[in-house]
Amino acid sequence: MRKTISYAKWGYIFLIPFVVIYTIFALIPLLETFGFSFLDYTVSQGAVSSIRGGGGDTIVNNGFCGLSNYIKVMKSDGIFNISFRSTVVLWLVGFIPQIVVSLLLASWFTDIRLKLKAQGFFKTVMYMPNVIMASALSVLFFSLFTKSGAIDDLLGGPDLLKNEWGARGVVGFINFLMWYGNTTILLMAAMMGIDTSLYEAAQIDGANPSQVFWQITMPLIKPILAYVLVTSMIGGLQMYDVPYLIGGTQGNPNGVLKTLVSQIQLGKNSSVGAVSALSIIVFIVSAILGFITLKIMDDQSIKTRYGKKKKK
Repeated sequence: MRKTISYAKWGYIFLIPFVVIYTIFALIPLLETFGFSFLDYTVSQGAVSSIRGGGGDTIVNNGFCGLSNYIKVMKSDGIFNISFRSTVVLWLVGFIPQIVVSLLLASWFTDIRLKLKAQGFFKTVMYMPNVIMASALSVLFFSLFTKSGAIDDLLGGPDLLKNEWGARGVVGFINFLMWYGNTTILLMAAMMGIDTSLYEAAQIDGANPSQVFWQITMPLIKPILAYVLVTSMIGGLQMYDVPYLIGGTQGNPNGVLKTLVSQIQLGKNSSVGAVSALSIIVFIVSAILGFITLKIMDDQSIKTRYGKKKKK
């Protein structure tokens, strides 16, 4: 009898580099952060400690403090609630126009009746901002909208970056510009997977374009919409580079550009325990959102949404 050859081991061998890198650079730091979140750290000069802060100060470990750090950051005036509100507002300012514009563009590009030409060119142009570094776009827009910048002079010198909603609008527009192309491509892929016979039947029944969009297109692309929503929310929780480059260390004006991650960066050399607790809270929220995505994107769930019969 011939011996069966198993190639399953090669799959595990190819996974080894990823597992090693993930363990060293992600899992171990995460476990250490979890441990730091239960310790009380204070800043002192000349003390002996294994953790060195900025400006020559030394961070002293005062021992286990239980859930004190979590209670501290979760208070009504704690850094979580203040920065969480700012983060959510900044995300919404960018995401709402992003999803609206992406739905419109995806509908136009997939509508066979419009017969739009040069679609490849327009898709490339739309996706191009996604491959540009966020820091480059942030510096560009900061120079345009800052006092005596090109756009500032064109608008008559309103200095938008000194206005709370003006600064939020600039950050939201940068995030919109970076991600609307990627969202459009995803929604186009979802719409192109819809059976065209459904549209033909709707036209025969006399349905107008608005009815076709809301009664056929939207229900059938719900899984992809849910994926876009949840991944965007996770990305929003981790927002840092654009608000930091526009608003600086203090998140000016009036701290409205301070996000969760920027608070973590500010406190990493002083409030180690508090920002460690904040990091764990952000991780838990992101994990919950990721779990929701997996449940929504479950194959059986998608099949059910598309009307396929379940096996008995």
